[in-house]
Amino acid sequence: MNNAASARAMLDAWRANGDDRANPVRFHLIDALDRRAAAHEGEARRMIDERIAQLLDAYRRDIDAMNVPIATKEVPRGPLAALVDDIAKQSAMNPAAHAELLDYFRAVWSKVSAEKQWRDSFAQVPKNAGPLNSSSLVHRSLSLMRELSPAYLQQFLSYIDALSWMEAMNGPVTAVSKEASNAKKGGRRKK
Repeated sequence: MNNAASARAMLDAWRANGDDRANPVRFHLIDALDRRAAAHEGEARRMIDERIAQLLDAYRRDIDAMNVPIATKEVPRGPLAALVDDIAKQSAMNPAAHAELLDYFRAVWSKVSAEKQWRDSFAQVPKNAGPLNSSSLVHRSLSLMRELSPAYLQQFLSYIDALSWMEAMNGPVTAVSKEASNAKKGGRRKK
C-alpha cells in the first residue's frame, strides 16, 4: 500500500506542476495502471507495482532531462538582431506618433500639390485669352476657390486627380461616331 500511495502522490504532484504534459501518453499509461492496480491483490498486484515503479523512474528521468538547461552560455547577438530590437522598441514606444506624422505629411503634400496645380493652370492660360476662353475660365475658378476656401480647393483637386487616374487606367476613350450611335438605336439611316 505504501508504494501505491507514493505512486499516486507522485502522479498528483506531477499533474499539479504541469509535468504530466511532458509525455501525456506515458503519463496516462502510468495513471491507468495505478488505478487498475487497486483492484488486484497478491502476486498480480506486486507485478503491477513493479511495472509502475519502472515507468515512474523512467518518467522521472525524462522530466529531469527536460529541466536541465541545454546551454548556460549566452550566444552573442549580431547586428541584425540589434536592428530588429531597435525597430521593435521604436514602434512599441509610440505607435500613434506614426499616424499623426503620416497625417501631417499627407496634409502638407496635398497643399503643395494644390499650389503646383494652380501654378500649372496659370501657365496654360494664353496671354491674350478672351473672357470666355476655357483655360482662362478654369484658372479664374481655381483662383477664386483658392481665395475663398483653400481646403476645398485641395479636396477638389485630389478628386480630379483620382478621376484622371481612373480614366488613364481604363485606357483611351474613343469617340463614338454618329453611325455607331444610330446603329445602337436600331434606327435606319436616311438617304
